[in-house]
Amino acid sequence: MKLVLIQVLVVIAFHLIGCNGSKATEIEKENGNGDVPQLTDTELLDHVQRQTFEYFWDGAEPISGLARERIHLDNIYPAHDKDIITIGGSGFGLMAILVGVERNFITREQALERLERAVEFLENADRFHGAWPHWLMPSGSVTPFSAKDNGGDLVETAFLVQGLLTVKEYFKEGSEREKQLADKIQRLWEAVEWDWYTKNGENVLYWHWSPNYAWDMNFPVGGYNEALIMYVLAAASPTHPVTKAVYEKGWARNGGITNDTEFYGLRTELDHYEHDNSPVGPLFWAHYSYLGLNPKGLSDQYADYWKLNTAHALIHYRYCVDNPNNFEGYGEDCWGLTSSYSVKGYSAHRPDEDLGVISPTAALSSMPYTPDQSMRFLRYMYKEQDSLIGKYGPYDAFSLEENWYLPRYLAIDQGPIPVMIENHRSGLFWNLFMKNEEVRAGLDKLGFQYAD
Repeated sequence: MKLVLIQVLVVIAFHLIGCNGSKATEIEKENGNGDVPQLTDTELLDHVQRQTFEYFWDGAEPISGLARERIHLDNIYPAHDKDIITIGGSGFGLMAILVGVERNFITREQALERLERAVEFLENADRFHGAWPHWLMPSGSVTPFSAKDNGGDLVETAFLVQGLLTVKEYFKEGSEREKQLADKIQRLWEAVEWDWYTKNGENVLYWHWSPNYAWDMNFPVGGYNEALIMYVLAAASPTHPVTKAVYEKGWARNGGITNDTEFYGLRTELDHYEHDNSPVGPLFWAHYSYLGLNPKGLSDQYADYWKLNTAHALIHYRYCVDNPNNFEGYGEDCWGLTSSYSVKGYSAHRPDEDLGVISPTAALSSMPYTPDQSMRFLRYMYKEQDSLIGKYGPYDAFSLEENWYLPRYLAIDQGPIPVMIENHRSGLFWNLFMKNEEVRAGLDKLGFQYAD
């Protein structure tokens, strides 16, 4: 999928830094991690939500108010990436800002001001048949993600729209100013031409379209992967919807998506890989589409999505406890594989593609599915590995096996942490997103059952 492309495209000068166990550096002490081991579970959840929220608040790109693709505390960046705005990561960031309001990190007024700026930027930024590109510059102009990827990115747009719709639901009954924000979001949502991305009416959604290269990227999106939310939103669109046949024949591959397998004693529920025999994908697949889409009680003709995501997280946990490669550190306290920075650049870590790298977002964003195991990982990080935590929470990835980490963050990894933890704690985003009448109509069209 797209994040496999990143593995090829992102070229970074990696500098190895040793993992120093539980000896906190001066930077970590400044970030308030020194007393964390004494916090209660509730206080610790508050703490990690606050730190990861700050990536999207303090660390935001200042002109747009949206999320930077990456923040490197060592200030070593590839090309011009320090100021690149990520569309998908910004969708996660919009939701993180609402965490800030709910947890009293910022006021509602502060959030409204930032969100108004973000929405105004998105109104004026480059769009392609209503879809935003993967990356934008602070000017609002597209910057290519790859040679031919300089147009609309429908998956990244879906992640953004998911965040926008939760913001709309949060503010739509508020003050006149808040209602105006909700109305602007509605217009942005209505402008996305989901049906255009069926490439002249095929029964599948395509990931990319470019005004220069048209459909040359040639990436029809079949499941199962992180893109379920794209198909749900495409069906739900009040202005440019797709038919149920696009979901059934494109996403579900005429039923081929149900060819599941068993791994570590659990059914995967769906076939995680269309083109190979890998049993289970990286854990971000259980997070990105479900920041707003509530998997509790969610089912269709193909799967029970709570069972699917819980099994996905537990398979990763059981794999790391079993630790067949005998990697240093793996176990009940330290687990979770997903796409992230790595000892070999950027990698889509999963059980059958394991480089000995743990990505904290994997376990932390799985909090709704594996609350005990995820909480154990969280406490382990802040008690035993506080040198792996900086200003914006746990660093993107680390390897105790290779004695490696980087003081660096990625928006797409930090964003799901505060949002999914909030869903675990209060169900905030699941409640907001699932209240949207157009989303519900789209789910009904596709034959989903869901909790009221």
